[in-house]
Amino acid sequence: MQQLRNQKLDMDTFLSERAVVAQTWPTGKEVDFEEGVRYQLAIPEHKRFSSALARADREGRTLRQPRAGVALVDEHIKLLQYLEPSCDVLPTTIDAYTRLNHYEKAAEGVARSLAAGTSLLNGFPAVNHGLQECRRVVESLQKPVQVRHGTPDARLLADITLAAGFTAYEGGGISYNVPYAKKVPLELSLRHWQYCDRLIGLYEEHGVRINREPFGPLSATLVPPFVSHSIMIIEGLLALEQGCKCITLGYGQAGNLIQDIAAIRSLRELGHEYFQAAGFTDYQISTVFHQWMGGFPENESGAFSVICWGSAMAALSGATKLIVKTPHEASGVPTKEANRQGLDATTQILNMVREQAFPENPVLDQEVELIKREVRAVLSKVFELGEGDIAVGTVRAFEAGVLDVPFAPATCNAGKLLPVRDNVGAIRLFDPGKVPLPDDVLTYHHDKISERAKAERRAASFQMVVDDIYAVSKSRLIGRPQ
Repeated sequence: MQQLRNQKLDMDTFLSERAVVAQTWPTGKEVDFEEGVRYQLAIPEHKRFSSALARADREGRTLRQPRAGVALVDEHIKLLQYLEPSCDVLPTTIDAYTRLNHYEKAAEGVARSLAAGTSLLNGFPAVNHGLQECRRVVESLQKPVQVRHGTPDARLLADITLAAGFTAYEGGGISYNVPYAKKVPLELSLRHWQYCDRLIGLYEEHGVRINREPFGPLSATLVPPFVSHSIMIIEGLLALEQGCKCITLGYGQAGNLIQDIAAIRSLRELGHEYFQAAGFTDYQISTVFHQWMGGFPENESGAFSVICWGSAMAALSGATKLIVKTPHEASGVPTKEANRQGLDATTQILNMVREQAFPENPVLDQEVELIKREVRAVLSKVFELGEGDIAVGTVRAFEAGVLDVPFAPATCNAGKLLPVRDNVGAIRLFDPGKVPLPDDVLTYHHDKISERAKAERRAASFQMVVDDIYAVSKSRLIGRPQ
């Protein structure tokens, strides 16, 4: 395999790799790229994800998207058709076996599901179902459909689903490795995702626009905005280099109103800043806000409150799209009814907030500027470590702890950065690890945590971090001592 560099894969390298990928599972042989292009070009505009995103940004609307996926094709179609009236764009969430490339186990899960008459997998095994069955899903719907998964090696999944007519593809070599896997080498997952992005770039060269969305929440546990922003921009730059042109940058709700609005605003601005600095001009950028991804209250009334708070933040921040949770988050895979209830509650809030604008104020401006300074400091070091190559720099930055995702399982992740909430619930750094932030920024974080410690009459400690992790599930934002 070609050594990792941030440069477009040449066609000989790509095609030889594609021949190997096609042999991974029998359904890989069903894909013919030219035929897939023709199929994609025939998809009507109202079913194209990039068009929905562009229209939403023009109109100042926030699109609603659920998570959803079950094992059997007919049941998956019924589920999406049930949710379709309540959302703007649709997902196909892939099962955990497929995410790990365990296609044999996914096949067993499909067989057991058929025998049981219900899904015994936590998602849709697209690779096992193959091209024609995946097309049956797309053709049964009237709204755009995205592949959502969690796969460090998503090459075969991309080949099949893009040829099948899915018009958006989520993930990245960092965001679908570090928070999801333990022992996958980062250099390998980055290289595998160059293949996915080059494939999408080839569709672009043939006139087919495919939306690319890095996964913003990462470990979804007290992730400071600058951490996820840095990774979103890196994955965006890597995708653009391979020819992708429609990038959706993601962010997971933190819970503090000012910080969440500042995060989405700064994310879009930083995306333009870094993409244009790298010489890219022909691209489409949008943002996605993920409703709270941490622990949920067990009672449904509390869960609806969390859902609605996230919906208000997404609308006020100007996010292009919102990933919607369900009132069953604390209990496992939701019913289709619970999934639609989450969407309907979200719709109510979005409709009520749509005409409102969050007032400009110095506190918001300060938070936007803080996030930008943090991101610039981190990415400057990443570029330095890579000697100008962002792919090489990313691997070296994780090795050095310059990039560090809190509570992520990957062995390539230092795990030294430790976040905690301040006295108003914004996420700050209790311990920066080796992340290279300016001294005055670190002092600001320390002072904000000290304010909380004084208010709670206890020393700032790891116990605060633990309390914050469980706070929302206990009907609080900040883990105050009881």
